[in-house]
Amino acid sequence: MKTTKLCVPLRLCALCIFITAAPALDAAKQTNFLFFLVDDMGWADIGANGSTFHETPNIDRLAKSGMRFTQGYAAGSVCSPTRASIMTGRHPVRVDITDWIPGQANRPANPLLHPEDRSHLPLEEVTIAEALKEHGYQTFFAGKWHLGDKGQWPTDQGFDINIGGTSYGGPPSFFSPYRNATLPDGEPGEYLPDRLVDETIGFIRDHKAKPWMVHLWFYTVHWPMQAPKALLKKYADRTGPGLNDTRYGAMIEAMDLAVGRLLASLEALGLDDETLVVFTSDNGGFAGVSDCRPLRESMGHQNEGGIRVPSYTASKSGVGGLTKLMANEWAPRGINVNAIAPGYIATNNTAALQADETRNRQILERIPEQRWGDPADIGGAAVFLASRAADYVQGHILAVDGGWLAR
Repeated sequence: MKTTKLCVPLRLCALCIFITAAPALDAAKQTNFLFFLVDDMGWADIGANGSTFHETPNIDRLAKSGMRFTQGYAAGSVCSPTRASIMTGRHPVRVDITDWIPGQANRPANPLLHPEDRSHLPLEEVTIAEALKEHGYQTFFAGKWHLGDKGQWPTDQGFDINIGGTSYGGPPSFFSPYRNATLPDGEPGEYLPDRLVDETIGFIRDHKAKPWMVHLWFYTVHWPMQAPKALLKKYADRTGPGLNDTRYGAMIEAMDLAVGRLLASLEALGLDDETLVVFTSDNGGFAGVSDCRPLRESMGHQNEGGIRVPSYTASKSGVGGLTKLMANEWAPRGINVNAIAPGYIATNNTAALQADETRNRQILERIPEQRWGDPADIGGAAVFLASRAADYVQGHILAVDGGWLAR
């Protein structure tokens, strides 16, 4: 039986509970949450991170308007582990999903045996969608799920609506007809990111009277490499270091345009002041199309190129100005944390950040003496996405596989 109350030390507490600094979840006015997750997008594939090949003006504006993590890390170097971590707040090994689902078969030529991972996210796991629903949130999912087959889809894990989420790791086609069991075909030639954003805008418009959480997990930039003809033409001559496949650049800009439309709709609906927006990728770029340099290696590797990803969060209610995610490098004083999401750490008190690795180690050594903290009692403003277990310390709060240990 699932327990989803936020006042107990759930694994969920290390996930994106996105509680903002002002009201508690049960307050009259609640924050909306919009979580963008891009598939296989590398850290270097964003203008805000220095790319001169990719045009991402809307994502760049999002990065400048909020908090930009120049050292943000995914929970895994391939897709399914990170997705499971975002949903549950647990580290991938804790839910037995450490490879993309269904993973690779063991072959005689393999130097190592592959782990016997699960084929889906267990239904007994508590997800952020299930937790927020108990606090009156309407929940919506669109895009790539890749955490199980029928019976394990988003609507089985706390989402009221699922548009496009199946067992697929990549879409049969980015153009309609989509051949997707949870996404009716549109007009012939309709482009998938545009359709997903249209559906998302429709949900937000129809449900704006109550608080909502939207997870828009693009299939972009997974194979097949397909983009609108105008953008393919635009990127046809953009070759050289920074972009290994011109179609990849075209797909990223098409996705950026879709992001821009959704953000503009939030403003038009008057919801931008009360919405926390998160943007990130599930792992590093695929080497065949993305150029992850100056980072080492790419998707599927535990080097920087495989796990370091674009990571931004923005809210007009205010977030601070951190640039790093590795909280074990800091020992902030007087900083409270109450909003969490696999992939990031944010705080509203950057002046308090100081490097103090010795103190962090002492906190870690005293874990058995700690008590479980109640996340509902933690004030402040932050967003957190962990990629390793007990490495992340923020003030007096330590995230350890799904719970907060408070001093």
